[in-house]
Amino acid sequence: MTICVAAFLGFLLDLWLADPGWMPHPVVLMGKCITRLEEVLRRRLPATPKGERAAGCVLAVLLPVGTLVLTGAICLLAGRIHPLLGLAVQTFWCWQALAVKGLAEESKNVYRQLATEDLPGARRAVARIVGRDTQALTEEGVTKAAVETVAENFSDGVVAPLFYMMIGGAPLALCYKAVNTMDSMIGYKNQRYLQFGRAAAKLDDAANYLPSRLAAVFWIAAAGLTGQDAPNAWRIWRRDRRNHASPNSAQTESACAGALGVQLAGPAYYFGEYYNKPTIGDAKRPIEPRDILRANRMLFAGAGLALVLGVGLRAGILAFLR
Repeated sequence: MTICVAAFLGFLLDLWLADPGWMPHPVVLMGKCITRLEEVLRRRLPATPKGERAAGCVLAVLLPVGTLVLTGAICLLAGRIHPLLGLAVQTFWCWQALAVKGLAEESKNVYRQLATEDLPGARRAVARIVGRDTQALTEEGVTKAAVETVAENFSDGVVAPLFYMMIGGAPLALCYKAVNTMDSMIGYKNQRYLQFGRAAAKLDDAANYLPSRLAAVFWIAAAGLTGQDAPNAWRIWRRDRRNHASPNSAQTESACAGALGVQLAGPAYYFGEYYNKPTIGDAKRPIEPRDILRANRMLFAGAGLALVLGVGLRAGILAFLR
């Protein structure tokens, strides 16, 4: 039951404290490791497409496996010293693996800037949580970017970590975060990372395949709980869940678009390059800044559902196996 208790306590800590800026975060350390490993591997292996793919494969194995082994050993050692110490370590890392309140706070900051009609400030705020170019975004573009990020990161920052947490505790959840961090840093289809980042991107697709679909179902249920259009969320998810180059990213975005009755996605610029992405959802009405708050309510409701179901299933399975 240690994992169930640690996940529950870690979830509460995330809702209470989010990610304090003064506290070292494992994702930051993972990012530094990725940068350093990339430098070393690019020097050691040939600068050919085959060599870059090989280097990327080495990185895609070393970081997740290293994360799993190191954190697993620390949790095991802490538990052997004292069960409460083991629980404390698991709880701390479960907390750090989740990003419910932090995501809500960052997106709400975008809303505050839009509510005061500070478009430049809103662009700066949304640039903190999206990968696209934000300098020329309109109010509508900023709002869409914030809503899309809340929906997409509901899977990456909430459901997927909880999913792996329920299977292997904090070590497996942090292993997933290592995979996700690699994809966010090197999983781009540009000249620098097309070959080197291929393994990381494929691994991230595989790791998120089931969690992203579970996240869409939780989002649809959350839409019903928060007074949004759950039947339309289901319809748009069924229709548009593949409207993205990634097999996973449109899963929650489509459910969110349907729940709100707005159109998301569409063309965008990334690092100065234009991407003609398909739209998701129907524009039953224009998107508005308050949709960020509506998306946040669904975020919290869906996160609570995911936690309760995950802990309940794990506890039930453990009780059955005894």
